[in-house]
Amino acid sequence: MAEEVFEFVREINSHGVTVVLVEQNVYNALSVSTRAYVYETGKVVAEREAAGLLDDPELLSAYLGG
Repeated sequence: MAEEVFEFVREINSHGVTVVLVEQNVYNALSVSTRAYVYETGKVVAEREAAGLLDDPELLSAYLGG
């Protein structure tokens, strides 16, 4: 079911529709995202291109379990 949801997000996004996605599975969420935000206790602690989010070792360790 989750893969169907992400495929739907890809489809509507391909038509130029902006989608705000809140998802706990970071890797699935980043696979359909162009921009990403990391929140901690209601505050943005990181923001960047989705592809670059996984390139930050400190961010991975602190927030993404990497």
